[in-house]
Amino acid sequence: MPDESTELPAVRRDVLQRGLWFEEFEPGTRYLHRPGRTVTEADNVLFTTMTMNTQSLHLDAAWAEGQPFGERLVNSMFTLATIVGASVAQLTQGTIVANLGFTEVAFPAPMYHGDTLYSETLVVATRESASRPGQGIVTLHHVGRNQHGVEVARATRSVLMWMREAGERQAAAAGSDGAPGTRIGRRARVASDEEE
Repeated sequence: MPDESTELPAVRRDVLQRGLWFEEFEPGTRYLHRPGRTVTEADNVLFTTMTMNTQSLHLDAAWAEGQPFGERLVNSMFTLATIVGASVAQLTQGTIVANLGFTEVAFPAPMYHGDTLYSETLVVATRESASRPGQGIVTLHHVGRNQHGVEVARATRSVLMWMREAGERQAAAAGSDGAPGTRIGRRARVASDEEE
């Protein structure tokens, strides 16, 4: 008979969901991100209009019927954002400093309403930053495939990642309430100018 006690056990340890520290990235490792994402008409229309994209290929069903694909296509920027977004929890959540850029983006096949997008990421290369101690640059190759395994998108991007020791120090400086720690950039310069 199962224990019907309502008393919860004492917490023995906390596990914070995070991405990988720089040192944990290993070139040649491929991450398969799950679950997949089934793309609806609402997703496509919302993303397209939210980003000020008036392309009829995404919005006008009657017009798109007369075009080579015969129907509306999912906005390729939605596809790109989704394959990168699908990697966050597994790779960069709370461990990224900045997204540095993309060197290759391609859409070899279209996505349609109702297609399911599956994402994967291959770690291509890693190197310590020469100018930013405690940080390193990771090159990632993202691929998106539909439910039939057809490649619909790919992108190679570089990200600046925290090394474990520096990242843990940064997290401790942020405090347990999640408040920002040491800031980098314009806002930090403005704050320090005001303090002087």
